[in-house]
Amino acid sequence: MEMLNITIDGIKTQVQKGTTVLEAARGLNINIPTLCFLKELNEVGACRMCVVEVKGARSLQASCVLPVTEGMEVKTNSKAVRESRNMVLQLILARHDRECLTCTRNLSCELQKLSEEMGIKDIGFEGTKITHVIDDASPSVVRDQNKCILCGRCVSVCKNVQGTGVISFANRGVKTTVTTSYDKGLSEVACINCGQCIKMCPVGALKEKDDRHKVWEALDDDDIFVVAQTAPAVRVALGEEFGYPVGTNVEGKMVSALKRLGFNRVFDTDFAADVTIMEEGTELLNRIKNNGKLPMITSCSPGWIKYCEHYHNDFIENLSTCKSPHQMLGALTKTYYAEKMGIDPKKMFVVSIMPCTAKKYESAREELSVDGLQDVDAVLTTRELAKMIKESRIDFKDIEDASFDKVMGDSTGAAVIFGTTGGVMEAALRTVADVLTGEDLKNIEYAPVRGLEGIKEATVKIGDLDVSVAVVHGTANAGILLDRVRNGEANYHFIEVMGCPGGCINGGGQPIIMDKEKTEEVCRQRAQGLYSIDRQMTNRKSHKNPEIKALYDDYLKEANGHKAHHILHTHYVKRSKV
Repeated sequence: MEMLNITIDGIKTQVQKGTTVLEAARGLNINIPTLCFLKELNEVGACRMCVVEVKGARSLQASCVLPVTEGMEVKTNSKAVRESRNMVLQLILARHDRECLTCTRNLSCELQKLSEEMGIKDIGFEGTKITHVIDDASPSVVRDQNKCILCGRCVSVCKNVQGTGVISFANRGVKTTVTTSYDKGLSEVACINCGQCIKMCPVGALKEKDDRHKVWEALDDDDIFVVAQTAPAVRVALGEEFGYPVGTNVEGKMVSALKRLGFNRVFDTDFAADVTIMEEGTELLNRIKNNGKLPMITSCSPGWIKYCEHYHNDFIENLSTCKSPHQMLGALTKTYYAEKMGIDPKKMFVVSIMPCTAKKYESAREELSVDGLQDVDAVLTTRELAKMIKESRIDFKDIEDASFDKVMGDSTGAAVIFGTTGGVMEAALRTVADVLTGEDLKNIEYAPVRGLEGIKEATVKIGDLDVSVAVVHGTANAGILLDRVRNGEANYHFIEVMGCPGGCINGGGQPIIMDKEKTEEVCRQRAQGLYSIDRQMTNRKSHKNPEIKALYDDYLKEANGHKAHHILHTHYVKRSKV
């Protein structure tokens, strides 16, 4: 390991050869501003906010792409550097739609934060502005090019992390824009609605489709019975919007806030996650025993499902036929619960609170309905729920804790870990292991499927059967794994795929992480929050949930049975890449 001697702002240090000036400065706690930079993803030096002065160089250098050299002397805060950054920021702002007060990213905008830190009060340039039509036809993602600063982050994450590449740069000079093929809307191309572009955008050029108005209208209608359900990952992220440490479980206050908002019932999507394990676990066992289509692949992530339909549709038969948990709960609310309580399902309105923007698209799919009624009527992201709580003037930190409503409010530790990559696999193994061995196994934590590695593989010994499994998150990684399966290089019984990197804890609808360098650590803390809940649960296996037992005894009768298939299962379709 060759070490080089450099000096930054008068501080002498040694860094490894190949290190950039930006990395070296951050190692010394010297904060160089960036806008376009994303480590190992978007290192292009495009925005020029990170320029530094290097002794002997003829001009200022972009520190994010500048490797250190022996004896290098760097100034990060000289007059020339400050003036350059100030001018670059003014040039960006000159073309930017500066309607900050009405922007969805107000107070969570990196451009706004930099402008405040650098004391920008006046803009000395008159930029050439081209007014773009807002693309809001997608049910999940709204694209507003009037606010785009051409940083390229969305392009990089769409292509390199998600493997779709549906957006890219077009044109030159002042006409440069980020757009789709033939400038079509996102709803007309093979976008998977994952919302990772929203998470990476430093400004408000990308945002989720806001469905709060639909929910408010339903809540204000006394003739409608409005039900809320909340995904596992929401409870360990919602608190961040109200000043809680990352990963804090705010389940009790979240449920209380939803009841204050006026929901007639608040159910736990974790209940349906337990149902998913009963259905999906049984489906897996049936495929293994009866020479069914293997590997079986999970169907909980709608972004992944749409990716499979567009890009790897030769694997559609491998997909589990199970609906995702929130769709299952919506269907059960309008059948099982409605029948049990004597409520007309046509007067029910089910709202899913999800960490995911792709759920908005999913809920509108024609296939996800029972007897002509959509399973779910509206989907709100974690961010949208936080906005509803704030606009209702609810003091989130001060409200009392409340519990989910019964009949579909109990869940297990297996269900709560659905929110992180590897969680669905681990939950399924806990139940499948008991079924195959006929025992109540005590060793139920499957460490090989945990963690944030892009692709994880394991062989799990269950009784006399060696179950070969794989866990993958981020659809580009899914594509790599499926290519290996297709080419005969890998062989599995069961594959879990989560569309978003890290799984639902890092879904496109979760709170914005301002410091993108901390994304992985935030994911770890949110995941630990879920694993902590799991360890504290009395029941940690889905088939041990008493409400699940009642559901099957009183209504469904058997997992994968005729009634269960009618309500809880679906099918998927091949879609074109174009």
